[in-house]
Formats: sequence, structure tokens, C-alpha cells
Amino acid sequence: MNIDIIKGSNDFIESLRGKKATFMLSMSTTQTCNIQGITQAGLDGLLHLTPTLDAEFLTVGVPRSLANLAVTPKGVPTPALITRAVHLLHPFNHIELLNLGISNIPKVDYFKIHNFDIKPSESIDTGANINAIDIFEKGVEFGKAYECKDDYVILAESIPAGTTTATATAMALGYEVEGKFSSSFKNVPDDIKKTTIEKALSNIQKYDDIFAKLSKVSDNMIIFNAGFLLGCVYSQTKVVLAGGTQMAAVLLVLNSILQTMEGHISSKNIALWTTSWLYNDENSDIKALLDILSFDINAYATDFTFKYSKHPALKLYDQGEAKEGVGAGGSLVYAALNAITAKEITAKVESFLG
Repeated sequence: MNIDIIKGSNDFIESLRGKKATFMLSMSTTQTCNIQGITQAGLDGLLHLTPTLDAEFLTVGVPRSLANLAVTPKGVPTPALITRAVHLLHPFNHIELLNLGISNIPKVDYFKIHNFDIKPSESIDTGANINAIDIFEKGVEFGKAYECKDDYVILAESIPAGTTTATATAMALGYEVEGKFSSSFKNVPDDIKKTTIEKALSNIQKYDDIFAKLSKVSDNMIIFNAGFLLGCVYSQTKVVLAGGTQMAAVLLVLNSILQTMEGHISSKNIALWTTSWLYNDENSDIKALLDILSFDINAYATDFTFKYSKHPALKLYDQGEAKEGVGAGGSLVYAALNAITAKEITAKVESFLG
């Protein structure tokens, strides 16, 4: 597999070749996912279980809170399969889970679950009802105190409807991002997303500050991880955001907070790794989102596809469904840095599907 540079240089990526990583999965839910047709990131009616099932499969290889793996209505299996495959081929040194507001705790032992007393957020069309400053501060403190046992952290996410809340977040902060955020769908349900975002933005008042805005239109994952990144700048922990436009929203929130505080950071230890499906997505533009930032960022994607597979469910990825999630892009870059081939990853993913 080749690694493509989205932004920055190859120095950051080469500095991590063969190095040990802690994989960290942010688990969160927003009631925005209950809006009919807004997302396909999981099983209809059971979308609140998506992050729980992703965490269970990633860590122990089987879903325990439900009989089967989550698939989309079109039959696309969770990208957790990709991350799990990479982990089996070249294990992450540690896997840790962040409970950022989920209804069901993963049924796993021996894996660290960090709890922060955060509740699932409400739907953004009626006001997400988040205590944004509290969640941001929890992220900052966790980042400052966190002691990485490895060379770097790969920070991933699992939150259904997260691209909708990410778009609303960026727009609420004043960024011109129309057409730049991705979706779990190939054919994006623009009318549903647009109506939801318009309702969310209508709840913002003229004199709302940045945290008041985030409290109404964002999600716990974005807010907490923006704080976590800031805390990691202080602790000098290297963090790779493993994801696409949702992780770009994390960076945009941090960017806005720094601008509001008239603060500056060294971003040399922060990067973003994503999939080729997301990077080449015609309906979004990850590079344009990263270009907005007032600080430099290194961003990369592999050229991995399922070209070696004939499995119809996996070929849907190559056709534009799903694209990213559960750290798939970050895992694929990690695999490339550790000499794992696309054929090996494909065979391992296929073995999960029978």
C-alpha cells in the first residue's frame, strides 16, 4: 500500500514507521441518529448500539450486545472489520475505550474503558443540550494527565449521525463548509441533513458564545476530543486523528477556541489519517476543511481499496458506501507503516464474513 500526502510532508509519517501505537476509540451517541433516514451507520432502530458493537468487535472479535455485526440497510459491514483485521495482522500495543455518552457499555474485560460521567447528547434539531464547556474541560484534563504507554495514540470515533452534527458544528462556528462534509451514504440524503442542520442553527442566538453554540448543535465526541488534543499539546503526546470529516470538525472546534482565546499551539504532534474512499469522495472535501485551519496539520491517506475482493458487501466500499469510521483510515496507514499488504488485510476482512 502507498501512503498519499493530503497536507504537510512525509516527515511525520516516516517518524512513526515501525513504532508502537495505542488505539483509542471514542464511543458516543446523539439522538440525531434517530431522525429517519439521516444515517446508515448501524442497524435501523438499534443505532444507539453501534459504538458498543464496534468496540466489542474491535477488542474481542465478536459482538456481544447483539447477535450479529451491525450492517447498513444495503448490507455494508461496519468498518470496524478493517481495524480489527489490521490489529490481528500487526497488533496495536494497547486498545482503550472512551465512554463519551453511550447507552450500553461494551461487554468486555481486560480493556481499559475511560468514563467521564457524560450522557448521550440530544438531537440537534431541537437542541443537543450539551454542557460543552464542561465536556471540553474534561477532554483537556484527560489529555494533560494521560500517560501514553506507546510512541503515539491513534484516536478514532464511532458515533452514528456524526457527519451531520459535524457539519452543523462547523457551520455554527461560521465556517463556509457547504459540500465539504461526507456521509455514510453514497447518495447523501441532502434534504434530511439540510433540514436538520437548518433547525439546529435556528436555535443559536445572536450573542451565544462558542460554547453556547457547541452546546446546541454539536456532539460529545467532537467537543471532548478538541479538548483532548489541546491537553495532549501540553503533555506532548503524539496523536493521530483516525477518521475523516468528523475529525476535521474536531480540529475546526480547536481552531475556533484558540482564535477566541487568542492562543497558539504547536501542532507538530498532531496528524490526521483517513481512507482513500474519504479522501477521493466526490461529495466531500477533507483537504479544503483542513486548509481552513490557522495551524499546520499533517494529513495522509492510503490507496487501499477492496480491489482484491469479490465479496459484494466489501465492493460497496469501493462504490462509495460507508467510507470511514472506527479508525479504519488510521488503521490502514498504521498497517502500511508496518509492512502489511492490501491482500493480507482483504483476506483477513473476508474471513470475518465467511
